[in-house]
Amino acid sequence: MFSNFKIYNQIFVRILIILICFGCSAYVFQYGLIYTSIFICVVTFLIIVELYLYIKNAFVFYDKTIQAILQNDFSADFSKHKSFTSYASLFKLYENLKENQNEQISKDIIYRSILNNIETGILILQKEKEDWNIFLMNDYFSTHFKVPKVSKWHYLKNQLPSLCSIIEEQNFNEIKTSLQIRVNKQDTQTFVMQSSRTRTFQQEYYVVLLDSIQKVVEKKEKEAWINLMKVISHELLNSLTPIRSLSQNLHELVQQETLSNEDLDDMKQSVQTMLNRSNHLQQFVESYRKLAMLPTPQKEKVALTEIIQNGLQLMAPLFKKENIEVQNLVSFNRWLFVDKLQIEQVLINLLTNSMYALSNKTNRLITLSAETKEKRLFITITDTGNGVEPEIEDKIFLPFFTTRKEGAGIGLTLSKNIIEAHGGYLTYQNNDGKTTFVICLME
Repeated sequence: MFSNFKIYNQIFVRILIILICFGCSAYVFQYGLIYTSIFICVVTFLIIVELYLYIKNAFVFYDKTIQAILQNDFSADFSKHKSFTSYASLFKLYENLKENQNEQISKDIIYRSILNNIETGILILQKEKEDWNIFLMNDYFSTHFKVPKVSKWHYLKNQLPSLCSIIEEQNFNEIKTSLQIRVNKQDTQTFVMQSSRTRTFQQEYYVVLLDSIQKVVEKKEKEAWINLMKVISHELLNSLTPIRSLSQNLHELVQQETLSNEDLDDMKQSVQTMLNRSNHLQQFVESYRKLAMLPTPQKEKVALTEIIQNGLQLMAPLFKKENIEVQNLVSFNRWLFVDKLQIEQVLINLLTNSMYALSNKTNRLITLSAETKEKRLFITITDTGNGVEPEIEDKIFLPFFTTRKEGAGIGLTLSKNIIEAHGGYLTYQNNDGKTTFVICLME
């Protein structure tokens, strides 16, 4: 505002000088000083020309600066114009916008670098009028699918017709599915596809994520192996560390020429402790062998009610001792082609898990139910226990993971492996304060 006032003030001064010159010229002309009057008129004309050029340059400079801002051209350097104090506000606006653009460019470079280093195919489309154009394609997408970084949708459609057809069939709406894509006449690969549509600042975007099923499986397998090795190394160290310490102690004792009664007691205690830890280590290895060497299911035709009744009958004494009520809501029978003993073992493991979950509860209820959907049988075991804490939900099926001091941590893992060996799956849910395990088997 101050700089604008200075411009107005300078224009006003020039106009005032012009008016004074005109007055002086008329005044001297009345006294016959013709040449003096002409000279003043010439000076006045020059001042008018200077005023015109001043105003023109001011407007031209403003116009160039505004055009540069509108076109996002911030390459100019106004440091040489510091003497033009009249443009201080304009320079400040220009520099602020220049800093904002540089900051935005830096962020874009960082974001694109992050997206280009992710091993997931990322495609972002931007809607322009009624057409979609490619806003961003990360390096993984371009390299993996052998697609150049084109900017038009129809170019991409020529390269990946299977992907683009699915998106167009869904009218660019949200999708979560799997699809097979053939790249350069190679074998088809299966991908998990997720897409979402969003609008921001009057712009509409469509984001597509593609993950290779093989890479997802490899990632999960790697995570599972890492977690398994952590557990195994933890158990081994818990046993080997005290055994090694006690062995060193015994070695020092036997080096003595004489042994006191206290030394003998220490030796007995050390040997007993080493025996206990060895037994624990042996039990741990046996548990691992159960998981690693699960026998192939010996399938036979078995009635659903027989499996459930056998499992409940085996658990009945424990339920009675713990004062646990069991509701069997399975009101129909089905013939299953399964390994009877293995499925009964799964049922017993899950019922045992529910029994321990009810140990500190007043309302102790376990409910069994079943239903069929699309040629699949779903057996549900629900208890009114405390449920599983959210932070450990993804660990309950890991080998040797347990929240019980006396637990071995293989019951749920073994159950999951057995069900998967039968072509089904085992899932966990926690709804309305109730814990539910669902067994899915093919009929």
